[in-house]
Amino acid sequence: MRQMKKFATVLMCAALTMPAAIPMQVQASEATKADVKIETKATETLSLKLKGENTPTFKYGVAKDLELTLTNNGEEEIKDITVTPRVKAGMKNWPFEIEKVSYEKKVESLPGKESVDIKFSLVPRQNVESKYYKLLFDVAYGDETIEQSMFINMEGKPEEKNPDKEDNKNPDANSGQNSTVSGGGSEGGGSYSGGDAVPYMEEGGSVTNEGGSTGNGSTPRVIVTGFSTEPAEVKAGMNFKLIVHLKNTSKKTGVENMLFDFNAPSEGDENTAAPAFLPSSGSSSVYLEKIKANGTKDISIDLNAKADLVQKPYSVALSMKYEDGNGGQYESAANISVPVKQDARFEFSEFEMSSETVEVGGETNVMCNLYNMGRVKLYNVKAKFEGEGLKSKELFLGNIEPGATATIDGMVTGEQVTTGDGKAKLLITYEDEAGNVSNAEKELTLMVTEPVVEEGMMDDPAMMEEETEKGIPVIPIILGVVVVIAIIAVIVFKKHKKKKALEEEEEFLEDELDRLTEDE
Repeated sequence: MRQMKKFATVLMCAALTMPAAIPMQVQASEATKADVKIETKATETLSLKLKGENTPTFKYGVAKDLELTLTNNGEEEIKDITVTPRVKAGMKNWPFEIEKVSYEKKVESLPGKESVDIKFSLVPRQNVESKYYKLLFDVAYGDETIEQSMFINMEGKPEEKNPDKEDNKNPDANSGQNSTVSGGGSEGGGSYSGGDAVPYMEEGGSVTNEGGSTGNGSTPRVIVTGFSTEPAEVKAGMNFKLIVHLKNTSKKTGVENMLFDFNAPSEGDENTAAPAFLPSSGSSSVYLEKIKANGTKDISIDLNAKADLVQKPYSVALSMKYEDGNGGQYESAANISVPVKQDARFEFSEFEMSSETVEVGGETNVMCNLYNMGRVKLYNVKAKFEGEGLKSKELFLGNIEPGATATIDGMVTGEQVTTGDGKAKLLITYEDEAGNVSNAEKELTLMVTEPVVEEGMMDDPAMMEEETEKGIPVIPIILGVVVVIAIIAVIVFKKHKKKKALEEEEEFLEDELDRLTEDE
């Protein structure tokens, strides 16, 4: 019976531990599959990272401080934090002298969204090896313990060379100690010298490798064959992922323990100077476990482009440090040209119009200003007013520099009476430096009405002249007709009067004749 109880207890413990073991196995499997590891990992609550962007370098026998930054990523305050390096991991993994001191660092309180610097004074061992070491730290608070890791570069004591053995070595065996890998072409070409790799890059970017290699010997050479970004178009002020394509050109020797550092050029004036691209994680280093002989791998890093970058390509310097299977140290470098785009930004002032209505056949003047608020130049800018019953000529404004102002001054003619709400628009078209056409618009209200004739306008000489210019001269025709009728009337009146006079004269003569006849 007692044995049955023991067996049941064992089964119960196994059942309780299996759910926890399965995620750990899955996690371990995923970690094995991952080829690219960021130097430090941000946790949900606390993160421990190297202070600064570059990987620190220590030299054998020389004391130096290891400066770290502890960050509270949460909103709430965390108390009683302990940071402890894993010194007991063994001499192989701990490159510093183990002194009779406590390496434990305590932080009494760390408010939410704040950071604190932690410093460890360390002395590298005299017999330390020259390579990159992965240091492990435990960050404990409350009942939680978080594992954090980071890489450092160690320069060990140079080995004494034996002249007799040196002559018998393959002259190419260590030629890559300080060699660099070559792109072999001009910027934008993406070519390299030797090897079987096929250059690749996204449109607008370029890759240049430094140094040279045949790629046929045992000396491992790692080159950058190209890159891509997510999203494909990098705009100023946005986050993006830079994916770098690597190739080991050696057909015999694999490389391992690889560390990559990304360095972007500084942009801005003395007060605002900062790298054009900043790593989102705070670290500019990426670790890669290995690349087999003649193999390829990709590494990636999340970056943020400064919001005030000028639209142009920016060169990112990539330094590479790695080892071969025998512990040989190698270095190489490459430059990656990442084009950055700036969105055009401009604003319009309020419209100034001589009249908010225009008669059919009449004109009105419309004016406004265009302010280029962005950091890109606008090329071949054109403006035109469009709307129901409206007609206007296209205005050419030319090129508008960043920070400049252009005045839009156009005449709008009414052609037909507006039947709708009178909504019209100012249409702007422009080009970028590549000739791509874009447009923008601004709405305005302008009604077209019938011509209005007011009382007294017929007696106005100016209106009479305007009527004469616009259509048939009605008033002069009427006056001419009146004059003609008057002349005809005068003529008729004179003829009638003359006829009557003749008749009266004839009657008088007849009367005189009759009177003379009677007298006789």
